[in-house]
Amino acid sequence: MPNVVFFGSDPISLPLLNYLRERAPDGVTLVGVVSQPDRRKGRGKQLSPNEISAWALEHGIELLRPEKPGPELEDWLRERDVALALVMAYGHILKKSLLAVPPRGFVNFHASLLPAYRGASPIETAVASGESETGVSLMRIVPKMDAGAVCDVERVDVGPSDTGASMRGKLADACAPLIERNLPALLDGTTAFTEQDPEAVTYCRKLEKADGALDFNAKAPQLAARVNGLFPWPGCYFDHEGVRIKVQGGHAESGHGAPGEILCATVDGLVVACGEGALRIENLQRSGAKMLTAGDFLRGYPLEPGTFLESGELTKLVSKAPFPRKV
Repeated sequence: MPNVVFFGSDPISLPLLNYLRERAPDGVTLVGVVSQPDRRKGRGKQLSPNEISAWALEHGIELLRPEKPGPELEDWLRERDVALALVMAYGHILKKSLLAVPPRGFVNFHASLLPAYRGASPIETAVASGESETGVSLMRIVPKMDAGAVCDVERVDVGPSDTGASMRGKLADACAPLIERNLPALLDGTTAFTEQDPEAVTYCRKLEKADGALDFNAKAPQLAARVNGLFPWPGCYFDHEGVRIKVQGGHAESGHGAPGEILCATVDGLVVACGEGALRIENLQRSGAKMLTAGDFLRGYPLEPGTFLESGELTKLVSKAPFPRKV
């Protein structure tokens, strides 16, 4: 009777966990969940479990929340006779000694079509980069970041109105069919893994507030993709006369004007000229206020055609080499 354990800390893994609990092949048992320790949240700063820990507690699955995975966790895996460990968005680097404990190893669900978008923000960065397709890759875990051999992928289309948030939901759902196809072979050791093409590797990094700045000198499709990909975090914005205005819902369309010039401001959106084409923005938000439709926003904060919006610096989200770590 093969035992499996899951390592994860992000709610993107909930459909995968529900599959393991409700629909796994006969005899396969989810014997434990390993997640991050409880953190202080909310205004009261009360210690609260993350959604993966809460799921395990709700369903009576043994839960471990070590500050760092160490020898005690290795012993626990041996005591539970764990055959295979599944990982998605856990948040800790796993050492070789731990990876060697389960006979069938550790496999990771990475939310991109590897070797593209190795790193910390593959979902948001893929959308923000204008990809029409992304997916989840099932891969071996190795010491080098997201560099393990891949056995299968589940491809997911990126729609024109998809955001970072909506794609997280789609990719979460993609994990269940991926494990359903591959779990029997993973457990009996017959899975075929293919090494990643080193020439096709790209990297992404942890996102920052500065990544939301819009540069209207860029092409409209590039800005529309960034507005959608970086919603809700960190969110894109522009400045107007010292006021920072966050935006949501970006669409590229035809239009002519100097970069940053407002071409149209109606209930249908705020249209701003770009280096090529124009960006239509559906929703806007002033600091400390709610996100509003363009029509509601403009009634309280008029932005007239012919007005110019300030451009920021469009940061680099993708690299052929790993981004340097910030100290």
